[in-house]
Amino acid sequence: MLAAGKGTRMKSRLPKVLHRVCGREMVALVVDTVKAADLDPTVVVVPSDSLDVRDALLDRVRYAEQSQPRGSGHALLEAKSVLAGVDNVVVVYADMPLILPETLLHMRRVHQEAGAAITILTAVSVRPDGLGRVVRSRDGSVEAIVEERDADLETRGITEINVGAYYFKSDWLWPNLESLPPSQGGEIYLTDLIALADQQGEAVETVNPEDNSEAFGVNNRAELARAESVLRDRLRTKWMLEGVTIQDPATVYIDAGVELGQDTILLPNTHVIRGSSIGKDCRIGPNSIVSYSKIGDKCEIIASVIEHSTLEEGVSVGPFSHLRPGSHLERDVHIGNFAEVKNSRLGSGTKCGHFSFIGDADVGANVNIGAGTVTVNYDGRRKHRTTVGDGAFIGCDTMLIAPVTVGAGADTGAGAVVRDDVPPNSRVVGVPARQIPKKAPSKRDETP
Repeated sequence: MLAAGKGTRMKSRLPKVLHRVCGREMVALVVDTVKAADLDPTVVVVPSDSLDVRDALLDRVRYAEQSQPRGSGHALLEAKSVLAGVDNVVVVYADMPLILPETLLHMRRVHQEAGAAITILTAVSVRPDGLGRVVRSRDGSVEAIVEERDADLETRGITEINVGAYYFKSDWLWPNLESLPPSQGGEIYLTDLIALADQQGEAVETVNPEDNSEAFGVNNRAELARAESVLRDRLRTKWMLEGVTIQDPATVYIDAGVELGQDTILLPNTHVIRGSSIGKDCRIGPNSIVSYSKIGDKCEIIASVIEHSTLEEGVSVGPFSHLRPGSHLERDVHIGNFAEVKNSRLGSGTKCGHFSFIGDADVGANVNIGAGTVTVNYDGRRKHRTTVGDGAFIGCDTMLIAPVTVGAGADTGAGAVVRDDVPPNSRVVGVPARQIPKKAPSKRDETP
């Protein structure tokens, strides 16, 4: 995989192949495709200053370095030692995020059955501007690939283009690539091998992709947006065919690599960001964002933001709430409107209906958190934790000044400012909170 180009047309400090399409770096998407086609070993040719690319791919691939940008042929030569003993070499560009594994597998079958020296991926384009043209002889065999800058007027009229994916027979490739003369600019181009193979009488085969969008390479931000649109449409179609309901596909954004369960419904203006999984029978949206989070079965998220969090089965959130990183909501927790939870675990059946901040807290099961409750977790220098036991009742506008513990079954009165630990099954009220006798609830107080 060739990933050493500078990508100057992106006008970016970020290497071109690290620009994301549907939440994944282009180079990572192409690696996914190559892995799905069972091509091994996978070697990525990178520039010397390639730490960002290596950080994105880690040890999923092997690496070869091209210290000087001397063309695609030179880049492939840099990978020769890593590919020792390989019978056939597949070359793809890292800025082709739409190519499919089925196409690479088809190319392999054609290449092996024909015993070809080279098999290339070509497509017919109604707008071939800037792309290499495939020149054929009268019998239809491929004679050469001519770059547009070198093409005469007749050649520019050809609409069959070189996509930029190749299969090479290794024992033919390496000696011929090493013998290729450089261009006037000192660069060695892979496309020069096609004319050389034709001159030697070697077979050059071609394959067309079923979907012409696979031929699309990204060179600038406008093309990046176009690739994003195509891939998002593929992802939405995939999930609808696997049992996910998307009421208005054009308004739903699903990143590559997420997981969605059957009979889940995604409502308009919903974003499911990379690193997320959503279980079965969920209802997400409208106007919701789920990123880097795990959502269990039968959850509902309405007009809310969930990031780096875990929701177990039956959790409901929203509208207009925010779960920040480190939140873990156990089964059947309810978070209502205008609530924020951060770095906290809420036990099963706990309810926080509205207008509260729960940060750096461990809350037990079946706790009622009244409106306006705040865990005061920051003293200006450090964060502190709050602990609330099972079955506690936190009254409206309670301030829990951390570090503090409210025992199981304890109550706090409305407006209480709790600085000291509250014993289990007790009641505190006031500012600062003081303990008073806890009375049994009257029939009038009981929920029918």
